[in-house]
Amino acid sequence: MSGPLSGIVVLEVGHMLAGPYCGMLLADLGAEVIKVEPPEGDIGRRVSPHQVGGHNAYFASLNRSKKSVALDLAGDAGKAALRGLAARAHALVTNLRPAAIRKLGLTYDALKDTNPRLVCVALTGYGLEGSHADRPAYDYVIQALTGVMAITGEPGGPPAKTGYSAVDNSAGMMGALGLLAKIVEGKGGQIDVSMHDVMLSQLNYLAGAWLNAGERAQRMPRSAHPYIVPAQVFETSDGWLVVFISHDEFWRRFCREVGRSDWLHDPRFATMAARRENREAVLAALVPLFKGGGTASWMARLAPLGVVAAPVETLEQALGSHLVKERGMLVSIEAGGATIRAVGNPIRVAGAPQAYGPPPQLGEHNAELLPARSSLSA
Repeated sequence: MSGPLSGIVVLEVGHMLAGPYCGMLLADLGAEVIKVEPPEGDIGRRVSPHQVGGHNAYFASLNRSKKSVALDLAGDAGKAALRGLAARAHALVTNLRPAAIRKLGLTYDALKDTNPRLVCVALTGYGLEGSHADRPAYDYVIQALTGVMAITGEPGGPPAKTGYSAVDNSAGMMGALGLLAKIVEGKGGQIDVSMHDVMLSQLNYLAGAWLNAGERAQRMPRSAHPYIVPAQVFETSDGWLVVFISHDEFWRRFCREVGRSDWLHDPRFATMAARRENREAVLAALVPLFKGGGTASWMARLAPLGVVAAPVETLEQALGSHLVKERGMLVSIEAGGATIRAVGNPIRVAGAPQAYGPPPQLGEHNAELLPARSSLSA
């Protein structure tokens, strides 16, 4: 693989999402990522009901451009083979439970004698140490425990998760960031990334409002912003429109466009602070206004003004959009005589064309990377 991380070797002992996503981001940037799987393989190979190119579609979406070796790390031969791989690696990423991480020897303390410059990244639910360390943690559970579910959804409705795996993906990105920070430092060591910590850090200004002013985070109708008005979803005559007017100048442009110059001088509407204090009055005026026109019509009126607005589209519409095509975000990967279609890497590095390899078959690279005595059941 070419790219800014060409020459960097990363071992990935991961399953499902957080660890594999971390590894895939690094592989996309040119690292040689060696996926170390148990003899039965990453459970991600069996999650989706869809198959493409001999791969489970879920697995394929998270494991392109990697190599795979299959090892039984519970056995002495498997542990020895892992140490052999670690001797030439720059980093190791795992998202197993802390007890399993220690039992299988996947920490810096266990591997530093083999390679003192090795960076070991543990992506866990609650950290490597502490009273919660070995409690099971999935994306759903972390969203529940950090308040994310409590503030998602319409007021009065049940708690709701985000529409995608926000925790796992965020943890994977944080793991990659920590890993690269240590490599740049030039020292080996242990990186401890807790999914729980990651989500709390992403609740930044909401947490700050409670910690410093006693303001409780709460659900807002129509996904409204807690401080900026109008900034939410509005129903139109034929769909839904997001409008986000954060600056008074754009508010003035909007008012003139809709023929409500009186709002420019109305003390309830004229400034951002006034609109925040008089949210209900502002929305009482805007909700019927937006419902009186179609989504495309509103976009045609607002976009030339620089007012931030967008139609609410489905994933299918987004993937088929001109913007996605223009940015080259859909890629085709040849694998097993079939073509895997996928969303590409969002990081563009000038002068480094992006290339993608297929996801590996289980144990595909054992012969290449392991001593002859190592095997699938070693």
